[in-house]
Amino acid sequence: MNAGALVVGEALIDEVVEPNRIRRHPGGSPANVALGLSRLDVVTRLHTTIGDDPDGDLIRAYLGGSGVELTPQSVTAAPTSRAVATLAEDGSASYEFSLTWDPRNLDDLGAPRAIHTGSLGAFLDPGSDLTRDIIRRGRAAGALITFDPNVRPSLVPDAERSRTLFEALALSSHLTKLSDEDAEFLFPGRSLDYVLDLLIDGGVAVAGITRGSKGALLASGDGRVAIPPVTTVVADTVGAGDSFMAALIRALIFEGGGWDGLSVQPDRLQEVGAKAARAAAITVSRPGADLPVLSELTAAAAPAG
Repeated sequence: MNAGALVVGEALIDEVVEPNRIRRHPGGSPANVALGLSRLDVVTRLHTTIGDDPDGDLIRAYLGGSGVELTPQSVTAAPTSRAVATLAEDGSASYEFSLTWDPRNLDDLGAPRAIHTGSLGAFLDPGSDLTRDIIRRGRAAGALITFDPNVRPSLVPDAERSRTLFEALALSSHLTKLSDEDAEFLFPGRSLDYVLDLLIDGGVAVAGITRGSKGALLASGDGRVAIPPVTTVVADTVGAGDSFMAALIRALIFEGGGWDGLSVQPDRLQEVGAKAARAAAITVSRPGADLPVLSELTAAAAPAG
């Protein structure tokens, strides 16, 4: 295995609607994770769908500027997808989408150390079958699998089918991270501890749930840790979960001696969770999904003075 990551899922144009302006920039949860990994010095490829159009050119240039390599199969005949995020006064975002997920086959996965997927690429037909096939083949070849459902209720199948798709991918993954909103949609009325237990008992080595301003929970084996939030002035929350995920993947899989895909001790969970929380705090402190580079994350960890 090499030291790189393969990310599978949607890339699109985000339109962020604020009271006095509209901003357009590339986005999509898997594309953001790919961007975040590459900015953290992980060699990263993205298998996605973009059109041979100006929006597709914008995505390709933006990701390429941070070192993300798009697979040649990512360019399709369909127009580039688009999402509209409307920001509330507190900086939280609601979304509307115009998109398709019908990726081309990826016969050669290369030799990634990690394969990540999530969001619409994991749930939306007709391409979700291809996503699951890539995960199956990658795991069989020895890649570590990471998954973030990042559910969009207005676009995915009904909750029951979404739960089935979620469990199929989550329980095929070594690392599964979701948000408290994901947990409530997929398992309404259930506690976060219930969801973590479900994942760990199902064979996931490390499971996490982000809780916005309340921080995050991480679990592995019999261990549970609470990751406190990093205090910052919030510009908006766009990309916060993706930044947490990218930093968590890097810290767990690509730092130090790496990871064998088995259970992790609580002190290690605390360490990697703190790095992920710092990355998320940097992202929410500035507009849009502007994920940190490694030097920023390292500087954020340095003691004051």
